[in-house]
Amino acid sequence: MIKYLMVASLLLAGCSSEEQTISAPAPDLPDSSTTAAPLSLYTFDCGSIEVSDLDVFSSTGDYAGQTDTLTNTCYLIRHPQGDLLWDLGLPQGLVGAGPQTEGVFTMTLEKTLTEQLAEIDLSPQDIEFISISHSHFDHSGQAALFPESQWLVNKDEFEYMFSTDASQVQNAAFSELSKSTHSGNHDVFGDGSVMILALPGHTPGHSALQVNLAESGPILLTGDLYHRSESRELKRVPRFNSDEPQTRESMELFEALARESGARVIIQHEPVDVATLPKSPAFLQ
Repeated sequence: MIKYLMVASLLLAGCSSEEQTISAPAPDLPDSSTTAAPLSLYTFDCGSIEVSDLDVFSSTGDYAGQTDTLTNTCYLIRHPQGDLLWDLGLPQGLVGAGPQTEGVFTMTLEKTLTEQLAEIDLSPQDIEFISISHSHFDHSGQAALFPESQWLVNKDEFEYMFSTDASQVQNAAFSELSKSTHSGNHDVFGDGSVMILALPGHTPGHSALQVNLAESGPILLTGDLYHRSESRELKRVPRFNSDEPQTRESMELFEALARESGARVIIQHEPVDVATLPKSPAFLQ
């Protein structure tokens, strides 16, 4: 436990209470057994991405010529104080369009988040908070569906998203949202049950998510810290990451937290991991 608290303290060291506009300064990450608030975690299908050449996913060059199919997932966390939607998937315009290819990526999307929320009797207007692990197209595509939600965003990622004219156009839907920025880690509901973890390197403000469920225990959603199980095992860093040394530091922090907390790690693009989660309308609690 002492080692776990040390790791938590390292992760929380960058958190600025002045920029925590929703909750009080975050406590150390608790064991799931100490989390009083009931939670539920839903998994949504936010598309599929066929990759014709995985070379861009490893700076060492060992993936060149390999192919794979990545799943794309979004998550709804239901908490007594509100609902948080984590990641926003591929653009909703892909629904009904069939496979669309751009570069090495061929993308498909069968249902929007609005449609999947309706299957559990919710609408976008019911979602108090949205947050994205990072701003790449496959995690931010359906922001326009949530104009009434508050966007929880890492300050470094926000600055990255609006740093150029091109990025401002790409992220125009986010510019219309009410936002709350934070530095470092962010305790979403103020009770340690849902923590946005700052793990930069893939992008400047890349984050992962820890959800401490009462029955299932702690879950760690990786964002794009890793894309595949093999990437995690071999510590492979994509060529398109913003900062490779920073990515490796984030990997070390993440693995220490996963080890000390005993959390179940879900690589959000890894079909094998996603297949272990119940499909909505079923959920973890």
